[in-house]
Formats: sequence, C-alpha cells, structure tokens
Amino acid sequence: MAKLDFLKPLDQAGSQVYFSNTIQIADVMEWALKQLGPSDVTISTFSSSEEFIRRVARLKKQGAVKTCTLICDVRAARKTMSVYDFIKGTFDKILLTENHSKVIMMEGEKSSAVIITSQNQTRGNRYECGAILTGEEIIKSLKESIEGLKSQSRELNELIRGTD
Repeated sequence: MAKLDFLKPLDQAGSQVYFSNTIQIADVMEWALKQLGPSDVTISTFSSSEEFIRRVARLKKQGAVKTCTLICDVRAARKTMSVYDFIKGTFDKILLTENHSKVIMMEGEKSSAVIITSQNQTRGNRYECGAILTGEEIIKSLKESIEGLKSQSRELNELIRGTD
C-alpha cells in the first residue's frame, strides 16, 4: 500500500482532498477501511481492473469488507464479462447501468465514509483528484443517489442468463 501520510485520520477531518500521481484508489479505500472497521462497500465506476478486484477480494478475505456491490457502466460489460468468474466470487452483487461516476461508499461498524474520485478502478500513474468525506448529511445524500442508480441497474448474472 502506498504511503498516505498527507491524509489526516478520518475522525480528524470530515472532508479532505488529495491530488496525486503516486497513489491508487485502492490504496485510499484500504486506508479508510482500516479506520472504519468491517464495512459494507458499494463501488460505482465506469470500469474496473483485475488488479483492483484482487485488492477488494483480499480486503474481503481479511474481513475489512463485509459485503460489496459493484456498479459498472454498460459499456464496460465486455471487460466485466471477461473476468466474471473471478468477480462473482468477490462481489455480492454486480450491476450494470449507464454510469460514469467514481464513488466508493463504505458503511463501517464505527462510522461511514465516501471517496469521490476522478480515477476509474484501474491502475494509472496519472494525476488524479479525490475527496474523502465523512459528514452524515453527505453520506445520506450520496447513499440515496446510489440507491437510485442501483434501482435503474440490471444485475450482471441476470443478463448472462438472458432474462428480462
């Protein structure tokens, strides 16, 4: 995991931002989960990589992630299908919809946090910007928005079976 010394502990900063080309979104997620305790996680992204999925699988195996839902863009469906056997063992639910948001919602035993980022869940050594937020009103508002996104999504396994 990358060194994230420039970030303040979540209980000391209700909102903070980062702008870096040296860290990955998985690093920030793991850093936050260590502070939140075992969490239910929802990941909204345009696209995800096998490397990111492996990190989530490891965090789930370690107990840092209790449940995890992945919401991807329908255009990324082909890529998602290519690693379907792997991701179905990692994510409790895989949803597809028209989606370009990049949000990680973590609802932990101790508290909750959300990461809003410019980075897809893929590796890139480009500058990315992100915000880490813990405010109750922000969490509540984003949770409602994500639930709305889920309601207009289709489950990947439903699409594979070919049901309507």
